[in-house]
Amino acid sequence: MIDLGNAMVGRFCWVDLAATDAARAADFYGQVFGWAPCEQPANGGSFTRMRLSGQDVGSIYQLKRAHRDQGVPSHWTPYIRVDDVDHVARGVVVSGIAQIALILDSVGAQVGLWEPIEANTTENAHG
Repeated sequence: MIDLGNAMVGRFCWVDLAATDAARAADFYGQVFGWAPCEQPANGGSFTRMRLSGQDVGSIYQLKRAHRDQGVPSHWTPYIRVDDVDHVARGVVVSGIAQIALILDSVGAQVGLWEPIEANTTENAHG
């Protein structure tokens, strides 16, 4: 199960599914794996936390029409826990929960970096 508060640095800590049909994807994962959807507001919209036995296993959100129109397929984004996203890559604040950055690895695969806001409480600690 995913425990963002206790995720070890350098380990995968979260996964998002950007879906062309989020409702259909949530139904699929519910039927196949028993994941239960839990809607949550975020970034002016919402996303669905998927839970199993009361624990988060990841989230699903609807791809925007503009992305679907450009042929962007449904895709998973895994996140790796870091202590300082700014040190690894330029980041953005997401809903006051974390800083994230999406990077490409050496073979072009996208991976997300995740830094809980609480992990970097010292202002300008690296500056």
